[in-house]
Amino acid sequence: MLKKITNYFVIPFAICVGLYLALFPKTTVDMSIFSTAGLELNYTVSEDIALLSTNEVTPQQTTYNRYFPYLGKSYLGFKEALAFKESRGNYFTVNDLGYLGKYQFGAETLKLLGVYNPEYFLYTPELQEKAFLANSERNKWILRKDIARFVGKEIHGVTITESGILAAAHLAGPGSVKKFLRSSGGDNFSDAYGTSISSYMKRFSGYDTSFIKPNKTAKANL
Repeated sequence: MLKKITNYFVIPFAICVGLYLALFPKTTVDMSIFSTAGLELNYTVSEDIALLSTNEVTPQQTTYNRYFPYLGKSYLGFKEALAFKESRGNYFTVNDLGYLGKYQFGAETLKLLGVYNPEYFLYTPELQEKAFLANSERNKWILRKDIARFVGKEIHGVTITESGILAAAHLAGPGSVKKFLRSSGGDNFSDAYGTSISSYMKRFSGYDTSFIKPNKTAKANL
């Protein structure tokens, strides 16, 4: 009797399994589409985290893709946010006024940083990263007294922060930032595209820029 009852369950089950295998053959999942190869996922490194190394890049390449996790208000977050505003993070772009690269440097500023070959600069992402840091260090030295004096104060509804000051100096130069701060916002320089110092002060406020050390003679050297 037990054998008959078992047959009632085993036979239908075997039939169902056979139908399933016939209708839904085994498929192989291509795991390569989930690969993390090529992604920069290790951010536990030395202070050179700010100076991102690159693979070899040739002048024929027109894009340079990087992938970042959420960067928040870190130094990396600061420079990547500023780069996105300047060029959408494109190392190889030149705007209508001749400003170069990811951070849109002018030729005269590059000379101050020890860079005399704009074409080489344009196609060398690592040099662009070093130039950004060197320029920020130089600006921080020039504006060190103004940073100490004005950070935490409010000008035209904008709370002044160190990162806002450094971003505005990247836009307009440290001299224009001094004029803005010391005139209580009365001298509010705007660039050729209508972007003002005060807008950069607000947009890039509150980032941690303590990584940037004041350096009067900072240069961009590979």
